[in-house]
Amino acid sequence: MTKLRKQMMQDLELAGYAPATRKHYVRSIAQFARFQGMSPAEIGQTEVREWVDDLRRQRPKLSSQRLRQHFAALRFLYTKTLGRPEVTSFLSWPKDVEKLPTVLTESQVHRLLAAFETPRMRVLFTTVYAAGLRISEACRLETRDIDAERGVIRVRGKGGKERLVMLSPRLLVILRAYWKQERPKAPWLFAGKTGNHLAPDVARQAFKKAAAQAKLGKKVTPHVLRHSFATHLLEAGTDLRIIQVLLGHDSIKSTTRYVRVSAGTIRKTKSPLERLKKTG
Repeated sequence: MTKLRKQMMQDLELAGYAPATRKHYVRSIAQFARFQGMSPAEIGQTEVREWVDDLRRQRPKLSSQRLRQHFAALRFLYTKTLGRPEVTSFLSWPKDVEKLPTVLTESQVHRLLAAFETPRMRVLFTTVYAAGLRISEACRLETRDIDAERGVIRVRGKGGKERLVMLSPRLLVILRAYWKQERPKAPWLFAGKTGNHLAPDVARQAFKKAAAQAKLGKKVTPHVLRHSFATHLLEAGTDLRIIQVLLGHDSIKSTTRYVRVSAGTIRKTKSPLERLKKTG
C-alpha cells in the first residue's frame, strides 16, 4: 500500500491537484483499503461496489460532497494510477439537495470580526470577507501578493489557478498596521508557528470560537464570509459577472445562487401585481 500511495500522490501532483485534494483522495483510498483488508491494486469492481454500497448506507450522515470525494478518489486511482478504468465505470455522481448558502448581515459580520481574540486571526478573516477568499487562499497569501500600487491582491486558487481581487483602501490600512505590529515570517502574510503559512485548520478553530462568542444565532463556517461578500456586492449593485471573476468561478451558474439569497435584490424587484389596474 505504501508504494501505491506514493504512486498515486505523484500522479495527483502531475495532474495539478491542490495539496488538500491530494490529501483527501489518498485518505479515501486508505479507508477503502482498510474496509477490504487488502491493497486496492489486488481487487476489482466487486470489492469496489461493496465499499460504495457501504458508503451509501451511511447517508444522510455522509454528505453528497463527501461521497463524491470518495468516488472521485476511486476513479482517479483506477483510471490514472492503476490503468484499470473499467473497475469504476459504474460510478455515478450523487447530486446535492440544493440549499441556499448561509449569509450574514453586515452588522453580524462586524460582530463576528470583533470577536476574534488575536490580531492575526481578526485580520485574516477581515481579508477573507473583504476580498471573498476561501480560507485556504487567505492562509497562503504572501506579502508580495498585496499590490498596493494597483489596488489588487493576487490569489492562488483551486488547482493553482491565479486571479486578481480588489484591495480596498480600508483593508490596505488594516494590513499595513497588522504587518507593522506582527512582522510575520517571510514570505507569508499570515505565518504559522512552524515558519510555514498559517494552517487552515488552526484558523477554523479560531473561527469556531469567535462565532460562538459573537452569538450569531445560526451555524456558520469560514465560507459564510465568502458567501456574505458575494451577496453584499450583489445587493450593492455589482454586476454578477464581476462577482464571478472575483470569486474565481469557472461557470456563472455557481455565482447565480447568490441572487436567490439577496434580500435586497428580491426586495427591489416589483411584483407584477403593481402593474395591474386598480379595481373598485
